[in-house]
Amino acid sequence: MDENKFLPKLSQNLLEILNDEEYYDITIEVGNDPYVKVFRAHMVILHYRSPYLQRILSTNKKENDGTLVHIKLPNISPEIFQIILRYIYDGKLSLKDYDSLEIIKILVASNELGLQELITYLQFYLIENEKNWMEQNFNLIYQTSFGNDSLLELQKYCTDLITKEPNKIFTSINFSSIPEKLLISIIQNDNLQISEVQIWDHVLKWGLAQNPELPSDPTKYSKDDFKNLRNTLQRFIPFIKFNNLTSKEFIDKVLPYEKIFPKDLYKNLLRAFLSLLDPNSKPSNEPEHSIPKESEKTIDSKIITHQHVELISKWVDRLEITDKLISSYEFKLLFRASRDGHSKEKFHEICDNKPRTISIAKVKGSSEIIGGYNPLKWDNSYYDYSITKDSFIFSFDNDRIDNYILSRVIDKDYAIYNDSNYGPSFGEGDLELWEGNENINYCVKCDYEKHIRKTEDNFAIDECEVFQIICD
Repeated sequence: MDENKFLPKLSQNLLEILNDEEYYDITIEVGNDPYVKVFRAHMVILHYRSPYLQRILSTNKKENDGTLVHIKLPNISPEIFQIILRYIYDGKLSLKDYDSLEIIKILVASNELGLQELITYLQFYLIENEKNWMEQNFNLIYQTSFGNDSLLELQKYCTDLITKEPNKIFTSINFSSIPEKLLISIIQNDNLQISEVQIWDHVLKWGLAQNPELPSDPTKYSKDDFKNLRNTLQRFIPFIKFNNLTSKEFIDKVLPYEKIFPKDLYKNLLRAFLSLLDPNSKPSNEPEHSIPKESEKTIDSKIITHQHVELISKWVDRLEITDKLISSYEFKLLFRASRDGHSKEKFHEICDNKPRTISIAKVKGSSEIIGGYNPLKWDNSYYDYSITKDSFIFSFDNDRIDNYILSRVIDKDYAIYNDSNYGPSFGEGDLELWEGNENINYCVKCDYEKHIRKTEDNFAIDECEVFQIICD
């Protein structure tokens, strides 16, 4: 006999329990005014089916006077909660009954309630069955996936689409609504399979969409029109390799928008392109016409790229990400764990008594990079804190330069910790590498502005590097 044939009857009985009006022992208020609905349910079922509700129920015990437990879920709509509540009781959910947007809402609510089995199922369902819809609504998918830590499959989908098929994003119906930060991360990708003029076309299209009041003909722009467009696109221009355009592309696509470019950049571009007689040729690599490309710069690192170096250098100088660097720094490699040894002893042996160092580690089994800047000297000859207001710690995640957390010291008296039993140590636990005999690594917010990791759990590292910052 097939034992599974009893499951439909069990599912039916559980739904009957849900609909029972006599034995419920909890009420759940769902939604916000004016769309609020109260559901009746059973604590024992909710306790074992939802980790989130389990935590709430543990602090909302039923009173002996018979008063029902009452909880509120204002972030979930009544319609979506009703779908999920049926799933909680009978373990079934037919997604054919719902459109793509409803499935996204069910996914977000499932994530809040900690329904991991359903979270995984919904992500794979969307990826396998709703790819066209997700491409056309990429901004929603991107914001949803990276706004919820558990949606790892959707995060991977977004990252793969950006890397491998960016044109699907550029041509989506909602392209003009994607956020600036996302578009910058896309055009930063060195593996884009489209030409530089196409990248500029898409960026320009996005910028014009943010300023719908602009005339369609740039020759009719007023001074304020150019100023508005310049303010919109100023963050993108440094990431576009205009020197890869042909002379004709420059004249047709860039020249009409001369006034939105920084004067020095435009002057160099104009000098290079107007010197060419062949409209299908590109600027030569001769020094007088060359336009510096950041991608040509390198750093001796297995963890970070020159883009990381430029951003960290701006942090050292307390600049914004869009500011121009005022100093030129060399990142001199002092220590590499895979070469010198994964130990605090080797770290101190090589790095002590050298000021202005950046310590960087790659978290094992992930794309996460963490690190910190010590403007002072490391010194294992005494066990105490060094005082500075200029240190900071940081992290990068998901292989994207724009996905970072910068956390500056807020209690300067505990900025840097020196101890032979510790490797690089910032604050009273804000960033600790190779602590104690077991070489523990962890991040716990204490003396710096922010958490730089999503968890305070201990972690292992694949690689660690320390650089000394030297002014060129």
